[in-house]
Amino acid sequence: MTKKLLILTTGGTIASVETPHGLIPALTSEELLSYLPEIGNDFVLTTKAVCNLDSTDMTPDHWLLLARTIRKEYEQYDGFVICHGTDTLAYTAAALSYLIQNSPKPIVLTGAQKPIGQEITDAKANLRDSILYAADSLSCGVQIVFDRKVIAGTRAKKTKTLSYAAFSSINFPILATIHDGRIIRYLPPEKTDGQAVFCDKLNPRVFLLKLTPGISPMLLSDIFRLYDCIIIESFGVGGIPDSLEKELFAQLQKYAPEEKVLVMTTQVTYEGSNIGTYEVGRRLRESFQILEARDMTLEAVLTKMMWVLSEENLTWQDICRRFYSRIDSDTLLD
Repeated sequence: MTKKLLILTTGGTIASVETPHGLIPALTSEELLSYLPEIGNDFVLTTKAVCNLDSTDMTPDHWLLLARTIRKEYEQYDGFVICHGTDTLAYTAAALSYLIQNSPKPIVLTGAQKPIGQEITDAKANLRDSILYAADSLSCGVQIVFDRKVIAGTRAKKTKTLSYAAFSSINFPILATIHDGRIIRYLPPEKTDGQAVFCDKLNPRVFLLKLTPGISPMLLSDIFRLYDCIIIESFGVGGIPDSLEKELFAQLQKYAPEEKVLVMTTQVTYEGSNIGTYEVGRRLRESFQILEARDMTLEAVLTKMMWVLSEENLTWQDICRRFYSRIDSDTLLD
């Protein structure tokens, strides 16, 4: 049976054209697909433009819009391909992994480092591979297909700004590679026979604080006042410098742990955090109820906390359970 796929476009480099002011997303979804005329012979493809943005302008509202669009069309199609700018593609992939859970149908995100209309481009190969992967009967859940690699939506990070191999799978193997139209799977798909679970809310009041040497503690009072969750991207395996500790502890003492959620993570890309390794981190963990990101990507931590805190009247136990639950391979450590 011929597979029916919905191609959703959001703008990004893949759909951009050169102007005197730089690259601007301009191609329609139909124009984008016209660069692969042969692919329409094997699949029934429908296109829909969701938005037309540089991906730096994507927000949680756009993630919710994408999830709503897929939910509305879910029963009509066998799979979905989202064309997206690369700069925030990993955030969107992670967000959709929480907004659309346990999907037996594939939801594939892709993009390009060069516009599809240029003579030398990775866009055609990425789009073709994404369609092939989305049409495969074993594919399921949210993934990124880029430069012949298939990466779990919760494990991707953009690690190169110019190279075609723009994305890496962080602390987790790639799921598959695609060569000459053939999918070579390294991990068996976690295919479910159940129904996809759609979520329709996110809490955007999540703040990321990246520690730098000599950072001023004066920032903390406003951050705690304005946000429901503070993610601290610390040094190494995790820890708080003496200059920040007094004010951080003072702010944490003002609130119950479920009122202002603190998540500790690391700014080191690989191998995760372990805040209890050094005294500077252990003292924080022993003094307050906090969460630790461990081996999760920053993109997954940020979007997962938006999903976790989208529900109201959560207890601390509820928050811990939701955060530490394993969703689409987002965490390995118990």
